[in-house]
Amino acid sequence: MKAVVLLSGGLDSSTVLYKAKADGADCYAISFDYQQRHRQELDAAVAIAKSAQVTQHQIVAFDLTLWGGSALTDTQIDLPSRPIEEMADHIPVTYVPARNTIFLSFALAYAETISAEQVYIGVNQLDYSGYPDCRPDFIQAMQEVFRLGTKLGREGQAIEICTPLINLHKSAIIELGNDLGVPWEQTWSCYSDGGGSPPQACGQCDSCQLRLAAFAQLGLSDPLSYLT
Repeated sequence: MKAVVLLSGGLDSSTVLYKAKADGADCYAISFDYQQRHRQELDAAVAIAKSAQVTQHQIVAFDLTLWGGSALTDTQIDLPSRPIEEMADHIPVTYVPARNTIFLSFALAYAETISAEQVYIGVNQLDYSGYPDCRPDFIQAMQEVFRLGTKLGREGQAIEICTPLINLHKSAIIELGNDLGVPWEQTWSCYSDGGGSPPQACGQCDSCQLRLAAFAQLGLSDPLSYLT
């Protein structure tokens, strides 16, 4: 079984890669250099792909800063830092318009080309800000696109979108990753670029806070370094 795995280098996508391996898949990782401000995640993706011994790792480059629209693609927009209990109130400024639609489209083209049966993605609808492209109805709609928009799909062999984390809390994802042996010290979740050597996560952005809270909930320390 071949699987294309979307790999950002973060906690969720790294867990998904290791889950795909545990499921017996021959893994082909795909990452995206879209000129995001947290480009440290690409270094993390390379490290994780190497640790997981994937069959192939593609990094696809394009530029979403051309029109911005997100704190991750426009440095003039401040990164959010809010109490966790306020994060579900509205879709945050870190939402990148249509990002997962774009990512899944690339993954679909890659998967069909190499005759992969599945595409794994680490979307999660819990413990986060309710991104519209991380919800089950979006995944269901994209599954129909996979069926209708490909030769394989029209021939009755639609590539399956696998979302093993979609209904897991962040702490449960960490527990799963621990069971699978995910090297957390190689992952990167922070929305900042981690300037310096070695890079340090800020510990203050939404993503850092959610990650730190999940490790703390389990009585564990996050192996990443933090400025504060």
